[in-house]
Amino acid sequence: MSTHSKPVPGPMEKLIRKNITDACNPTVLNIENESYKHRHHAAMRDVDSTETHFKVTVVSEMFSVQNRIQRQRFIYSLLKAEMAMEGGIHALTLVTKTPEEHKNVPKALKPDTR
Repeated sequence: MSTHSKPVPGPMEKLIRKNITDACNPTVLNIENESYKHRHHAAMRDVDSTETHFKVTVVSEMFSVQNRIQRQRFIYSLLKAEMAMEGGIHALTLVTKTPEEHKNVPKALKPDTR
């Protein structure tokens, strides 16, 4: 049994979750705070926020009428304010899939959604 637990979502992660959930009605939404991997970067030197870098996986039926670029632009537009704020999102990695596309992703490559 693993002793690792997911960290409690911070305010930025909660905003990301709310914005994407409200707009996309996702069947899968996985948000990974990867900020700890980037604390040593020069651009982060004077930043106190611990919520600046995220990897977000969104699976939504609405993506069936959008190509990959349109999907990513849409998600970026949802998070525009969070990306513009002081100490806000500095980097965002997106995986955007339809339910059909997600079904075809090998289980080993799917994010842990526990």
